Amino acid sequence: MPRTVTLRITEIFHSLQGETSRSGLPTVFVRLTGCPLRCSWCDTEYAFTGGTTRTLDEVLAEVAQHRCQTVCVTGGEPLAQKSCLALLTALCDAGYSVSLETSGALDIGGVDPRVSRIVDLKAPGSGEDARNLLSNIPLLTLHDEVKLVVASEADYEWAKARIAEYQLAERCPVLLAPVQGQLRPADLAAWILRDKLPVRMQVQLHKILWGNEPGR
Repeated sequence: MPRTVTLRITEIFHSLQGETSRSGLPTVFVRLTGCPLRCSWCDTEYAFTGGTTRTLDEVLAEVAQHRCQTVCVTGGEPLAQKSCLALLTALCDAGYSVSLETSGALDIGGVDPRVSRIVDLKAPGSGEDARNLLSNIPLLTLHDEVKLVVASEADYEWAKARIAEYQLAERCPVLLAPVQGQLRPADLAAWILRDKLPVRMQVQLHKILWGNEPGR
C-alpha cells in the first residue's frame, strides 16, 4: 500500500482573500510550512519553520469544516513540499475552486491544470530576483496570474520592462502591488496610469482590515 500522504501545515483558516483577482472572496487558506527564499519584505516569516505534520485526509477534513468552496494553498513556499501537488489535486477532486500562491522560484509544471497558479516575479528590491524561474513563464495560461510586488520606482521600472519583455499581459492577468510601508499606493497608481500599463493594481485587503495579524 502507498504511504500516507502528509504535509507540514502552519495554519488553516477562513478569511477574505486579500490579493489577486479573487480579492474579497471568502476563502479557506491552507498555509504550508517552509520556504527556500528570504525576500526582504516577507510578511509570513512565521511560516518558515515549525508547523504541524498532518495527513492529507486531516487537511481535507478541516477545510471542509469551513463550508467554503474557495481554497487558497499558500506558504511559505507551498511547492517546496512535494505533497503539495497531491493536496492541490485532492482539493480539485473535492469540487473546490483552488488557487496556489507560489514564489515563482520552483517549477509549476506539475500543478493540476484545474488550479489557478498565482506566480510571483521577484523584483530586485526583494533580494531574490535571481531566483525567478523564467521557464515557468511559457507555462502560464489565462487561468493563471502573475504578481509583481514593488518597493520603489526602480522596482516598478524593472517590473514594467519584464511585462513588456515576456508579453506577460498577453499570457495572463498581471497584478502589481506596493510593499506595505515602503511605497505609497497612490504613487504606484500614478505610474500605472501614466504608462497605461495593462495590469491590475492591488493592495492587501486583509492588512487594511486586520493589520499584520497572522491567520488573516
